[in-house]
Amino acid sequence: MDDTKKNSQIARLLAALALIGAVLLTIIVISGATGGDDGATDKPNNQARQQQKQKPKTNAKTYEVEEGDTLITISQKTGIPVGKLERLNPDIDPQALQLGQEINLR
Repeated sequence: MDDTKKNSQIARLLAALALIGAVLLTIIVISGATGGDDGATDKPNNQARQQQKQKPKTNAKTYEVEEGDTLITISQKTGIPVGKLERLNPDIDPQALQLGQEINLR
C-alpha cells in the first residue's frame, strides 16, 4: 500500500511538471512567432534609421496634396521623413490634409 501512495504522489508531481512545461513551451512558441518583445522594439528603430539615411527622392520645395494623401504617403513619395515634414509644416493638421494644399519639403 505504501508503494501505491508513492507512485500516486510521483504521478501527480510529474503531471504538474508536465503542465508547467506545456505552458512554458506554448509561451515560447507564441513569442517566437510574433517576434517577441525585443524584435518589436527593434523594427521601428531600424525603419527610422533607414529613413534618416535615405536621401530625398525629390528636389522640389513644396508638394501639392493629392487625393488620399497622408503625411506617411507623402513621406514615401518624397523620401522626406514624417518628422521632418511635421517640423517644416507646424501649422498643418496631419489629420485634415486638403486636396491641393501645399506642403513645404525644404
